[in-house]
Amino acid sequence: MSLSGYVSITRPVNSLAAGLAAIVAYLIATGTIIPETLLLFTAVALITAAGNVINDYFDVEIDRVNRPDRPIPSGKVTLPASRAFALTLFLAGMLVCLKTNALCIAIAVFNALLLIVYAARLKRTPLVGNIAVSYLAASMFLFGGALDGVPGISQVIPFAAMTFFAMLARELVKDAEDVEGDRASGAATLPILQGIPFTLRLAFFSALLGIAASLVPYLRWGLWYIGGIAIVDIILLAAALRVIRCTDPVQVKGSGASDLLKAGMFASLVVFTLSAIIL
Repeated sequence: MSLSGYVSITRPVNSLAAGLAAIVAYLIATGTIIPETLLLFTAVALITAAGNVINDYFDVEIDRVNRPDRPIPSGKVTLPASRAFALTLFLAGMLVCLKTNALCIAIAVFNALLLIVYAARLKRTPLVGNIAVSYLAASMFLFGGALDGVPGISQVIPFAAMTFFAMLARELVKDAEDVEGDRASGAATLPILQGIPFTLRLAFFSALLGIAASLVPYLRWGLWYIGGIAIVDIILLAAALRVIRCTDPVQVKGSGASDLLKAGMFASLVVFTLSAIIL
């Protein structure tokens, strides 16, 4: 066991980015930042980290094939230790949430349960698992808006929708990448059941829906926003087009589409933040 293993198993960059998304959501919803947004950041980062750990706990056999360098299959973190670590992170995140409001607590509890169910069951359910993890990514915006109540949530719906569809596209691409390991572990993912070409066409359609949702805030922020989000949309479209003709996992991995989609999502967070501050 090693400290680096415990850090890497939480996917710290993803966890911190999720916490930042919640702060950005509150900024979008209200136009301001208050001290309580630090609670949002901390709660989301902890619960997201817990979800990443529990996901690796249940995915250990798949990761032995697809990701042997990850902390558990590489021996940096043991199975019992990862389970205890995930529980600790979940509890810490919930304790922080108790200082927010009822709506935030409800979303946090639902998401924590969904993270566990997803890792244990839904990840191996075709498309349903992909939809679950896409909702979880989008819910960071809902959680941030919820600190301002129902009016706050209504303000962030377009941003949650864009995140949902962009994440769904990436999830489908990742499933197409991981066909060999998933098949070896007995998982029945969409590309295994319906084929890689069908899955990538669905990913392309989902990316288009994400691009469409990203244009809605034009009604609020105008042409300056469109200029910024156009760069993000070009990245998403390029990723979707790059991978759509792939027919096997090696081609999908070689396309770099998954990384490009991830970059597009991070870029969208930057555009949302700057727009909320400047426009």
